[in-house]
Amino acid sequence: METYLIGGGWDEAAASLVYGPFLAAAGPDPAVACLLIDEGVGAADFGRYEAALRAVAPCRPYPVLVPPGGELDPAAFDAAAALLVCGGLTPAYGDVLAPHARRLPPVPYAGFSAGAAVAADLALVGGWRADGIPVCPEETAEDLDEITLRPGLGLVPCTVEAHAAQWGTLARLVETVARGDVAVGVAIDENTLLTVDGPRCAVSGLGRVHLVRAGESPTVRSYRAGQTFTLDSG
Repeated sequence: METYLIGGGWDEAAASLVYGPFLAAAGPDPAVACLLIDEGVGAADFGRYEAALRAVAPCRPYPVLVPPGGELDPAAFDAAAALLVCGGLTPAYGDVLAPHARRLPPVPYAGFSAGAAVAADLALVGGWRADGIPVCPEETAEDLDEITLRPGLGLVPCTVEAHAAQWGTLARLVETVARGDVAVGVAIDENTLLTVDGPRCAVSGLGRVHLVRAGESPTVRSYRAGQTFTLDSG
């Protein structure tokens, strides 16, 4: 099953490009569970995702709100034809979802920002320093100091960064690959979708996806909308 990774962003011109393939895969008028870590404004945040989804295609989004440190009840997804894991504090999403990695419903999965990051086998959840040396802006650190990786959902065979061009997080991914923590990763610009089907990847939306591979020195290749690449070959 394809997995849909969105690099964040709220450009209305990109909505159909980043949500359209996900909603099409979910079928006609799907019920879409929208998981949000609720830090007090979860209902308002859900409204933004609901509006974006409904503007693209007929669908029935509903909120699944979990407070930081709270427990997720997987039964909340029983009625869902698709699952959207939304944005926010990435470590908190990892904490909530990782215990249920093998029990998520077999429906199309879309991850927006944090939701994209935790879809990985090994999720890069934050940090802005490598051995004390800054490698990306501190405001992207997700309340962590050193680069931090944790078990993810295992939906895609690579590590994932979001907001690549806008937040400067590509540099964090390059450092993660360079020091041998992961062999391959993708950094996704805002308003950009990466559709992953096993090792096969396709780009759509307004920005680019940056593929980082390990080697004698890490290599970075950038792909725009309409281009494809694979994760398991050079």
